[in-house]
Amino acid sequence: MSNDSCGAPAGGVTISKDKSSKEAVIEGQVLRGGAPVSPGYARLLGTGDEFVAEVPLGEDGGFRFFAAPGEWTLRVLAPGQVRLEQEVTADIGQVTKVEFLV
Repeated sequence: MSNDSCGAPAGGVTISKDKSSKEAVIEGQVLRGGAPVSPGYARLLGTGDEFVAEVPLGEDGGFRFFAAPGEWTLRVLAPGQVRLEQEVTADIGQVTKVEFLV
């Protein structure tokens, strides 16, 4: 099976109920006019734009990262020169939800 993406599953890894209580999770969705944006990528960046992780957007425009607690930058890249960023805070045992509107 050919995979032209970064190797991560589209949208990110599925969260099990047990795992979500021990992890800091950042998840969200990218929408254009109420419709999901796909294809595209979500990137997780640390201090000074340090690249940490990237996942392709799911068919629903969704993405998910497991992160260390702290401050992060999310960057979304999609066709049509879409480049959006948002600062987020991740905490253990919490799911930080983010929505990007194109």
